[in-house]
Amino acid sequence: MGRSRRTLPEELLLLALDPTTGTTAQPQSLDLGLAGAQLVELALAGRIAPDGDRIAVVMPRPTGDPTLDSALELLRRRGSPVRAVHWIGGPRLGLRQIYLSHLERCGMVHAVAGHMCGVLPTTRYQATDTAISRDIRARLDSAIRTGVPPDPRTAALAALAHAVGLGKHLYPGNEGRSSRSRLRDLIRHDPMGGLVAHAVMDVQNGVAAQPRRNATAPSGGGPQPTGVPMQPRHGSMARVAAH
Repeated sequence: MGRSRRTLPEELLLLALDPTTGTTAQPQSLDLGLAGAQLVELALAGRIAPDGDRIAVVMPRPTGDPTLDSALELLRRRGSPVRAVHWIGGPRLGLRQIYLSHLERCGMVHAVAGHMCGVLPTTRYQATDTAISRDIRARLDSAIRTGVPPDPRTAALAALAHAVGLGKHLYPGNEGRSSRSRLRDLIRHDPMGGLVAHAVMDVQNGVAAQPRRNATAPSGGGPQPTGVPMQPRHGSMARVAAH
């Protein structure tokens, strides 16, 4: 899997990153969205496939991306298909911070140290190339504006953005209401993205214990930007969330 194309977790994180403040919108749900984005990326790479509301490994060969390959290996060790909602709702080790550090190493963001309330050390992240974030946003805007069914990658990104509540961050106010509605509707254009997005919303709604029935997509919540508390660096990107 080459690095000529950004992965869905990277794109979702850049989409959530406020270019002015250097904070991420919806920080609590974003970890869930990043875990879901890993599943979609692995599906696009042909490594996993949906099996009802479960995820099955169909090709265990590594992709070449350390974070994705760690997730793939954990899925493989399960030995049988796992429900998407259980995978996404599993314990997190901070995928948001892992991916922020990864983007910093790739030169796509740079860290700015500071303090919250003058005491708590924080790190904010500024994009080094805003054209990348504009390109990601433009893909969503085009899908919303034209009504043309988007490609699976863009459809999955839209589904995940809605699921973690980025709608009001991307399209705020009353003037953005119709765009938020169309963003939600894009969830139907990619089966894998839809499955994962619904699983993310189920985890947030506390309904992960039961199989999904007659699922509908609720409207996304508003963003709650916040600084990222400074954390110790991970020694390897392979230390992905233990699901």
